[in-house]
Amino acid sequence: MTSALSPALEHSAAPAPTRAVALFCHGGTVESVQPPRERALSLLRMRAIEEFVRRNAAPRGLDTYLLRYRVAGWNGLAADAFADVRWALERIREEHGDGVPVVLVGHSMGGRAVLRAGGEPGVAAVCGLAPWTPPGEPVGHLRGRTAVLLHGRGDRWVPARLSADYAVRAQRAGARIARFTLAGGHSMVRRSGTWHALVRDVVLAGAGFAPERPDVRAALDASTPESLATPLDVPRRAR
Repeated sequence: MTSALSPALEHSAAPAPTRAVALFCHGGTVESVQPPRERALSLLRMRAIEEFVRRNAAPRGLDTYLLRYRVAGWNGLAADAFADVRWALERIREEHGDGVPVVLVGHSMGGRAVLRAGGEPGVAAVCGLAPWTPPGEPVGHLRGRTAVLLHGRGDRWVPARLSADYAVRAQRAGARIARFTLAGGHSMVRRSGTWHALVRDVVLAGAGFAPERPDVRAALDASTPESLATPLDVPRRAR
């Protein structure tokens, strides 16, 4: 378990030589100096996503890390979760060197933290799940970087309009960004398979193991307002 003194990383090594790394960052709260609870839903859900991605990608050479924050809160200007993500990236670079691509995955507060870290050296892509992106959240550092967001349209904890506004500003700043929506709320329980599959596909592409999924690539390349509100739960017309 982590403590208030330092963050910690849960590491699962690939059975093959490491070719890429994925760092998973769970959610938290606005203000708290207590360590994250071991049975917190946000931690359990992120661990389930990490396990799903690992089953699919570890044989190809993907190491996975789950970050355990020092404290459960963002805590204003201290931005504790962001500081912990940067700490984790430093540890990953020490372990694997500068040439191994890293894909960041974060939910809620963790989504805010990984998007903040999207411009760090070695980061190949960012996947933000129902990211908590309040007005004024910085976007300039994402210029030229790839970010994929997914948000439930019925989210009552972190309204989907926040990530919509963030995505527009990031796109204008030069980010290669796509944003998808689906029915459901903040916990990622409803349509969990859709959440898991998108993360897997973003990680596989960011790691260089597979091409970008067609709908993700189309949205990333579109650079239009329509690419920032693509529903994943609307059946596509047969062609």
